[in-house]
Amino acid sequence: MNEFIPLSVPNLKGNELKYVTEVVETEWVSTGGAYIDKFEKNIADYLKVESAVACQSGTAALHLSLIQSGVCSGDEVIVPTLTFIAAVNPVRYCNAYPVFMDCDDSLTMDTYKLKGFCETKCDYINGMLINIETKRKIKAIIVVHIFGNIANMTEIMKIANRYNLKVIEDATEALGSYYTEGIYKGKFAGTIGDFGAYSFNGNKIITTGGGGMVVAKNREDLRKIKYLSTQAKDDILYYVHGEVGYNYRMTNIQAAIGVAQLEKLEEFIKIKKNNYNLYKELLNEIDGVNILNFNKSNRPNYWFYTLMLDGYNINRDQVIKKLYENKIQTRPIWGLVHEQKPYLDAECYKIEKACYYHNKVINIPCSSNLKKEDVMKVVQYINKSLFQ
Repeated sequence: MNEFIPLSVPNLKGNELKYVTEVVETEWVSTGGAYIDKFEKNIADYLKVESAVACQSGTAALHLSLIQSGVCSGDEVIVPTLTFIAAVNPVRYCNAYPVFMDCDDSLTMDTYKLKGFCETKCDYINGMLINIETKRKIKAIIVVHIFGNIANMTEIMKIANRYNLKVIEDATEALGSYYTEGIYKGKFAGTIGDFGAYSFNGNKIITTGGGGMVVAKNREDLRKIKYLSTQAKDDILYYVHGEVGYNYRMTNIQAAIGVAQLEKLEEFIKIKKNNYNLYKELLNEIDGVNILNFNKSNRPNYWFYTLMLDGYNINRDQVIKKLYENKIQTRPIWGLVHEQKPYLDAECYKIEKACYYHNKVINIPCSSNLKKEDVMKVVQYINKSLFQ
């Protein structure tokens, strides 16, 4: 009997149970405890940054980063449309407005269009980028590193520096990806802009079941983010609060899982790279499909594999359905955010390639516990689904 092959599930075969048992035995299970501090330190050491702040989710990490970027009610933030909606919703949490940008062939933000928008649709007055049509101030860019592929940070940082924009890197899919050439050689995704946000959701390359992490260039920004994430307590004993804060802290149980998962991260990346290369080799023999490349300038974490259905008569939804009937889970790429009901009135700038890829791309099984025979089965049924 064929076993079900899921899209992406956790790999919990390290020290997770050992560390969680220790947490339970000490009864430090909530939002305080030694494993939170340890997870923050270990992530910072891995990323080669000074420090990091654990939080409730990748979405919380983005929200806190926007607040500390000075994004206020009525401001605008440039965002991609080809991403999960959680990358955009925090803009509205701040009562600000997203401006949607197209993707390039790497599925990350199109820097040529980003530059074009800033040059032709905005005025730069007294150190502030102003949207000519809406008259609103543009304060920041949220750039998402899609599926572990690092966006063109060289150009994004040039544009941000030119127009005095904060850069928030959504590296929720890209923990472990880093540049191998260029001016950012050796720099990890999330450590180049002003802020970096990470996620440890159940389908990410490492998981805590939920949870997130923030890093920042500026030590004071990170201190303030930690303060806001813990309800803005000025006096812990007497419950004095200086600002409106948030219940955004990670639990000690989650952090214990995270410490164990981080110990295995490089092993997971190696496995995922090998499976990616096997997929690529096998899929090259099938007409009408190919697996998208990662950017040559970086070592990706190979989080998700992107199957491109570029054959003329291939129906994306039919392929997904046929694979599921054979116990193989796949998914289409996210619905474009600018087409979602909450954002139908938002400004968009030359959205073209995102629409094309939305209809041509599916994600195929990529778990770090995927076996060679699983990969071969997936490819076999992809082939069958195309010609039935």
